[in-house]
Parts: sequence; C-alpha cells; structure tokens
Amino acid sequence: MALTNTTITSWKLQEIVAHSSNVSSLVLGKASGRLLATGGEDCRVNIWAVSKPNCIMSLTGHTSPVECIQFNSSEERVVAGSQSGSLRLWDLEAAKILRTLMGHKASVCSLDFHPMGEYLASGSVDSNIKLWDVRRKGCVFRYKGHTQPVHCLAFSPDGKWLASASDDSTIKLWDLIAGKMITEFTSHTSAVNVVQFHPNEYLLASGSADRTVKLWDLEKFNMIGSSEGETGAVRSILFNPDGSCLYSGSENTLRVYGWEPDRCFDVVHVGWGKVSDLAISNNQMIAVSYSQNNVSWYVVDLSRLKKSGSVIQGLIQDKPIPAPTSALGTTLRRNYERPTTSCTGQDPEGERRSPSSEDEKEDKESSAEITNPEDYKEIFQPHSVISRTPPKRTEPFPAPLEHSFSESVLEKPGPAVKIVTPVIDRVGFPFLKCLLIKHVLSVGRPITSSTPVQRVEPTVIAAAPRIILSTRNEPIGLNAGDFLSHARNAKAGVMGDEEALAQIRKGHDTMCVMLTSRYKNLDTVRSVWASGDVKTSLDSAVSMNDLSIVVDVLNILNLKPSLWKLDLCTSILPQIEDLLQSKYESYVQTGCISLKLILKRFWPLISDTLAAPPSVGVDITREERLKCKACYKQLKNLSNVVKNRAEQVGRHGSTFKELQLLMAPLDC
Repeated sequence: MALTNTTITSWKLQEIVAHSSNVSSLVLGKASGRLLATGGEDCRVNIWAVSKPNCIMSLTGHTSPVECIQFNSSEERVVAGSQSGSLRLWDLEAAKILRTLMGHKASVCSLDFHPMGEYLASGSVDSNIKLWDVRRKGCVFRYKGHTQPVHCLAFSPDGKWLASASDDSTIKLWDLIAGKMITEFTSHTSAVNVVQFHPNEYLLASGSADRTVKLWDLEKFNMIGSSEGETGAVRSILFNPDGSCLYSGSENTLRVYGWEPDRCFDVVHVGWGKVSDLAISNNQMIAVSYSQNNVSWYVVDLSRLKKSGSVIQGLIQDKPIPAPTSALGTTLRRNYERPTTSCTGQDPEGERRSPSSEDEKEDKESSAEITNPEDYKEIFQPHSVISRTPPKRTEPFPAPLEHSFSESVLEKPGPAVKIVTPVIDRVGFPFLKCLLIKHVLSVGRPITSSTPVQRVEPTVIAAAPRIILSTRNEPIGLNAGDFLSHARNAKAGVMGDEEALAQIRKGHDTMCVMLTSRYKNLDTVRSVWASGDVKTSLDSAVSMNDLSIVVDVLNILNLKPSLWKLDLCTSILPQIEDLLQSKYESYVQTGCISLKLILKRFWPLISDTLAAPPSVGVDITREERLKCKACYKQLKNLSNVVKNRAEQVGRHGSTFKELQLLMAPLDC
C-alpha cells in the first residue's frame, strides 16, 4: 500500500544532551521563539539556538543547582536563580555577568523581568517575593502573603501590576507603586503552576495542578471562565499574540481555549511528556520538555489548529453555551495603557546594599565560557549595523511528511556526559533570526543535524544514588524483583525463540502476581477505611510491608490534612524514614509532604506536651505524653536522614533544606 505524503500537525524537532547532570529548569525566549536557556544541577546556564545541537555559550557563577531562568523581553539578558537563593544576571551580547543579587533564604523558584524598567521580580520557596532594582543592585520591595513556594510570577503589560502563583492554591495581584496586594483569587483547589496576562485586555489566565485553566477579569476581579477536561496538571499556558485564544500545555496534550463563553476549540496530542515552556514563532508553537539531562524540542503548526467556532465535544461540562455577546475581535473590556516611564518602588534602606569589592570580584569570576573568539565577534559584536535596514524574517520549521515521521533525524541521547566547554555555534543572538534563514533554506527536511554534540567522558567525583524519576517521559524497565522475591536464573548464553517467549510470559506472570497482590491489599485497606477508622486502615497498610500501599494511603491523607491525628503520626513516622531513603522519586516526594505536614501541625503540640510538668495526682495526660515521646524519638531519627539528604544537590535538595529548617527546633 502506498504511503500518502500528508503533513502533520505536530512533531519532535530534536533531542539533545544539555548538561553533564540533570536539567533542573529551562525557558524559551518569547521574542523570537528560537532561543533556549537551560539550567542544570551542574550549576551552569547553557544558551542554545532551537534546532541546533551545539551550545552557544555556557554561563558560570552559581555554586548550587540552577532552579529557574528567565529572558528579558529583548532576549539580550538572562537571569538565573539558584537553590541557595542567589540570583545572577548576564548580558548575552557582552558575554559577562552584570549583577549578583542576594537576599532569599531558600531556593529561588520563579523569575520575571519588568516589561519597561530595570527591574525584575523573584519568588522563592520561602514564600517571599522580592522586587529588585538591577541598576542599584538591591531589593526595592518585599511582598509577603503566600504561605507556600511561589512558582510563577508575571508582570502586567503596562508594568503596574505583578501576579504571583503559589503552591498554596492562590493567585495574588500586587500593585507595584502602592506596594500592597490588590486582590486574591482562591478558586483553584491545588497548586497554581503558571499565570499569564492577556496581551491587551484586563484578563489574567492561570493553570493549576487541579487540571483546570481559569480566566480572571481584572476590572471586576472575578472569575469569568474555567476549563474542564485536562488529563493532567496544567504546566504551561500562552495567549495567542493577538489575544484571540489561549493555549494550554499539559502532559502530552495541547488545548486551544476560548472564553465568554467557555469553550475548547481544539485538542492536539503531542508526545512531549510534561511540557515546560511554550513560545510562538511564525505561526508555529515551539515547546520544550526535559527528562534527566536530555532536552527535547517540539513544533506544533498553529495554522492547522482550530481557534474559533464550535466546541470540541466532551471536553467541557455539558451545559448550554450562550452565544457570544460581541463579534470576534471586539471587546468591552478595558485595554492596558503602556506608559513610557519605568516603574517606581519603595526603597527600604534595610534591604538595599551597594556593590562591594567582594561582589566585583565574584562578578569577574562569573562569566560566559567562549572557546572561539572569531565566531563570537562575528555573531555578537558586528562591525557595523545600519539602523534603517529592516530585520530579516525567520522561516518556519518545515513539517515532515506523515509517513516519514518516525524517520526524522533526532539527536539520540547517549550516556550521561559532561560538556566541558561550549561549542560556539554559527547561530547566535541578536542575529539569530537572520542566520537561521540560511540553515532553513539549505535543508529540505525537519531542521535537525546529524552532527553529534562534542562529548568527553565525565570526570567521576562521587557516585550519586540512582533515583527513578516520577517525571520521566518513557518507560524505564520496571524491575519486578524489587517487589517480589528474587528467582535465580541458572541458564546462560543466547536464548532461542521458545526460550525468549517463555521468558516474556514469565515476566508477565510475575507482574500479574504483583498487581493482583497489590489490588488485594488495597481492597483490604479500602474496606477498613470505609468504616471510618482511618487509624486501623493505616495500621493495616503498614503491616503489609509494602511501601507502595503506604504511599497510596499517604497521598490521600496529604490531600485531606484534617484527617491527621497524633495517633497516625506514631504509626507512620517509621514508614516515612523508609520513604525518604527510597530510590523512587514519587516515594520521596510523598514522604517529604507527609513529614512537612506533621511538623507544621503537630510539632507545637509535641513540644508543649513534653515541656509541661506531670500533673499532681492522676496523670490524665500520660497517654498523650507517651505518644509525643514516641513521635519525638522518631523525628530525631528522621532529622539525621534529612540532614544528610539536604547536603546533596538535586531536585529534592531545596525540599530537604526546607525540612531541615522546620526540624531545627529538635536540635535545641
């Protein structure tokens, strides 16, 4: 049967090895959509051109893993926040560091540049938001109000407001001039991952782990729309440049939404896993995701998506949809006024500091590693620029034919390697757009390269424990032997067909036994839980000696903190110790959340009970005191585990550091 040469809507552009260790953050430049910055646990920030396999430059200076990155609107500067709480700002054209900003007490997890002034905002795991004056190298203002880490910040297009999204399920809107909160949106039921302002109208969009996208009217400060049908947490959202629709990126899925009334125009299934960022260039959406030390680019052809008209059935709740009250392209909502002046802010002397000789020394040591001066001068420092010459337009990435999709040349990720020095590519900023055209026109298929990334064997410093990530995008080869008793295989050598089939069936039978056993255990726990006895159901889960059952029960308890009692703490704390030392990332996450909840809710009770003297006569509180003593003993054991894990770099380093701070009273 002949293959049809039909183009496709979305495809994988390229996959590269971005760092010598795990990638911890990345961001696309929104101006061109062709520039990418990645941060890793190797404490580096690498700059890439989309579709090119080699790093343009590598920015050094951080001494702890890079947790978040952000370009400014012109893509001439990039700022990165680290796990230690420091921020570093680089000038990409000058290839040097501009500022080092210190002030956060915990990991920086969100950043954004002010659209017009020399200001930037940062959010931290310590729940604080800081507004920085880059020119004066100091903190202008600190915004307090969130109770959990602030995972996204966004300035309004006119530069007057700042929106913040947090794990506490709230969105707060701040007035930069007045230095106070304007309003708070609380309709989300789980952590809010991302917020973005409409490019023109007074609208704010938010995406959450509760699998919804919500839109907020910034004149009346109320919710005007909420989506349903997302298959997972919403990790990235982006308004169309003309503001006509909203794109939502969740696990392996892109959705196109409209509002007033709520409707879903189109759905595209893309194999990007847990997408990290979106950008639009030449009517194409560029998306990026990462897993371990690999970064993947994806392209979605927006011209093939439906952006208006009827609703995709089954994606929103079944209710009559009223007709739009205004024609497409018209609105009664107020638009932003973009003044030419920069924002102003308060200047508390206690938080402002002047540059010191130590800072200047650190700035000199923190720079961009450039190995080819000729290429660097050609790309970043041209001899002459004619201001009246119009910029050249970049060409869209050509879509592969549908029958050749599986044959696209991709950079196959190899073993973990160390990028010792960056390769200065012939494509760079600010002439990225011009130079990309030649590359596009010279290739008749998707823009990929068969030239491998220059690699050398990494220098082994210390063997890190193998962690099975929960954010992986592909199977890892589950070892059923971790859950059942080991069976020794006495046969060796090459297996024949019958032996291979028998081995496959044997693995299938083993997995069936494992899943059947887990189902029976969960059914037992559920039957006890249904009677309303949470303590007994938890004890039964613990007695089964299966951490997966304990994790399932804890995930429910973590969602409903009101179910926690002191009795549960005595039973579950020994299990949490095993979870924190597990090689499965999801187990570690669950253990950390449970331990944090116990410390916040029960540590005051435990410390007060143990500090109180025994009562005269009948000791009524003896039983409670014994429970508190048991909890205290377990928490002391856990403090050593947390202290050891907090010294490790990685995605959980900041979480264990936060737990270490919460457990500090145990050492008193």
